[in-house]
Amino acid sequence: MAGIYIHIPFCKQACYYCDFHFSTSLKKKDALIISIVKEIALRKNELGGETVETIYFGGGTPSMLHQSEIDQIIDAVYKFHTVIDDPEITLEANPDDLEESKILELAGSKINRLSIGVQSFFEEDLQLMNRAHNAYEAKECLSLAVKHFENISIDLIYGIPGLTDEKWKENIATALDFKIPHISSYALTVEPKTALEALIKKGKIQDTDDVQAERQFHILIDMLDAQNFDHYELSNFGKKGFYSKSNSAYWQGKSYIGIGPSAHSFDGKKRGWNVRNNAKYINSLEGDELPIERELLSTTDRYNEYIMTGLRTIWGVSLEKVEIDFGKDYLGYLLAQSDKYLSEDLLYIENEKLKTTQKGKFLSDGIASDLFKLN
Repeated sequence: MAGIYIHIPFCKQACYYCDFHFSTSLKKKDALIISIVKEIALRKNELGGETVETIYFGGGTPSMLHQSEIDQIIDAVYKFHTVIDDPEITLEANPDDLEESKILELAGSKINRLSIGVQSFFEEDLQLMNRAHNAYEAKECLSLAVKHFENISIDLIYGIPGLTDEKWKENIATALDFKIPHISSYALTVEPKTALEALIKKGKIQDTDDVQAERQFHILIDMLDAQNFDHYELSNFGKKGFYSKSNSAYWQGKSYIGIGPSAHSFDGKKRGWNVRNNAKYINSLEGDELPIERELLSTTDRYNEYIMTGLRTIWGVSLEKVEIDFGKDYLGYLLAQSDKYLSEDLLYIENEKLKTTQKGKFLSDGIASDLFKLN
């Protein structure tokens, strides 16, 4: 089974913290849709006969597309790839796009999962991050969406300057009130060359606080655990039956094709990435050329990638898989590097799987990097 990710690189405005590829100009939208469909066609044989089980529209803001444009892209996937009978088809959406008419259109289409970028239910947080929607729209779109979609995920951000623990608890409680079955939650991160970084340097926005972020991360874990959510990946919490199939496939190393400018692809041995420029992407495909660079992963690259993704999940890192796929030397290295984290109760081994403890979850990316091989 494989997945297809489709990057829609348009947004109404730039969120201060975002470093994803997007444009606030829609001048090239029609040409870009044509190019996306063409890329899907040109890469029809790339999955080697694997069946597509997930289609994921990310961005950017895919909900800015008209329904006819979304349908055109989905139809191309069905035309050029073999798709299972009931695939998970996710559309990332912003609350300000989800008026009732839009939700009804989506509910009548092949889209069967919404991932809604709420981020916060507080006006001051949304303004600090320069989000395009307001707090009323965040709540209103959810009250409408839950009437027409069973499978909904929302994004929430913690560690926002000025976000008290009480307000953070209220954010989580509000999401739970809507009976949302999946929550993705991330610490506000200051990425290089973003507006957020510039505003912090100028003293216009307070810097982020790692202590606050870690504390609010554990508040999130405790509140969602009490409501029977599974913390199945570092930033993702789902009720049984509502894990993101698309993202779970990525974390478990399944193949996926990334369509659209800046989109990434992976087949287990090679990694690819499309050009991060709308005009160059379109021009390349107009000339029947794929705008992609590829890299053949070394054994060490694949090992490092498996450690990074595995430690973020409830499935952990299989010691048996490490030995079979990478050899005894890699297994010995992994166990030696893990020793101090095992003794500090940040990692543990269960059924031959290396996993992070509750205390180690927030530190999992840093721990993983220490388990990497450098050659």
